[in-house]
Amino acid sequence: MANPWFESVAEAQRRAQKRLPRSVYSALVAGSERGVTIEDNTAAFGELGWAPRTAGQSATRDLGTHVMGQDIALPVVISPTGVQAVHPDGEVAVARAAAARGTAMGLSSFASKPVEEVVAANPQTFFQIYWSGSMDQIVQRMERARAAGAVGLIATLDWSFSMGRDWGSPRIPERIDLKEAVRFAPEALTRPRWLRDFLRTKRIPDLTVPNMQDPGTDAPTFFGVYGEWMQTPPPTWEQVAWLREQWGGPFMVKGVTRVDEARRAVDAGATALSVSNHGGNNLDGTPATIRVLPSIAAAVGDDIEVLLDGGVRRGGDVVKALALGARAVMIGRAYLWGLGANGQAGVENVLDVLRSGIDSALMGIGVSSLAELTPEHVLVPDGFTRTLGVPA
Repeated sequence: MANPWFESVAEAQRRAQKRLPRSVYSALVAGSERGVTIEDNTAAFGELGWAPRTAGQSATRDLGTHVMGQDIALPVVISPTGVQAVHPDGEVAVARAAAARGTAMGLSSFASKPVEEVVAANPQTFFQIYWSGSMDQIVQRMERARAAGAVGLIATLDWSFSMGRDWGSPRIPERIDLKEAVRFAPEALTRPRWLRDFLRTKRIPDLTVPNMQDPGTDAPTFFGVYGEWMQTPPPTWEQVAWLREQWGGPFMVKGVTRVDEARRAVDAGATALSVSNHGGNNLDGTPATIRVLPSIAAAVGDDIEVLLDGGVRRGGDVVKALALGARAVMIGRAYLWGLGANGQAGVENVLDVLRSGIDSALMGIGVSSLAELTPEHVLVPDGFTRTLGVPA
């Protein structure tokens, strides 16, 4: 058997592509329209450089930090995503991996596993909620997460329902019935290891979303809830403040790319904000998050915890984000590729790769803790940053 360990997120992606059915892998790549934003999210990190040191570095480095009331062992948090068909253990496997590596788990409302199972696997779970349905439904979903033991709430606001990808979108059925199973069989048979994992559990990929379930009803399908979400008017900032008040605990606004909206998140009483463009799945042409991070951190970094989500593929990317003002980063595709490549162990592998890269970068620039990082540790070329939402 080949060595299951991999040395980079890029290798995790290659292995996931070999293991997963084509349509499942395509859903992980995602992106919208021409893919300008998804490409810029990763390419922008490569435009930033280092000024390395040689002698005099500390023999040890402290990688721990504090996010949303939680002490975590490294500045990498699992970003909430739906992973229904990647692995039979889904978000529970991811939660276990995050707990094993001492970090927090973000759980999507569109997840394939119920919040109760995920919190049991990782008590440091933040529940992500969308503004979808009636206010009573939103409160019911939030209270269910609270009762399960979730320690923070993530309000994701950054999706404009961008449709269509120039490279094509995967076909995702409403549910897996006999007709869909027959249609999907030729694709599944080309990936026997993925198929074997599901057959061992005696389950098929479940396309329902149990965390959006109303009391006394069956779990709705992904597209059923997606339709509900599209028909719900977007929230106002006053409603965001209302949601924060209803929750009463650590509260993150996810999807901020503008300075004026970062200030609105502070005014709404949020504990944290995530500088995010939904991983390039939102409005194509939005700048890479690392480009807009410095202006947001400079404007509100003393008033709110600032995190970055988008394009992180290596430990050095994490350090660059922290040097430019982030408290931590959130990862999505990186851990999904690990999950697809090797289940829970693959997610742990991805976190280990990032941890090693963070440690190496800190050593290379002569820094012994995350708290010492400043913008001066990164070489930022002229014209790199973008500042949105500030009057000219």
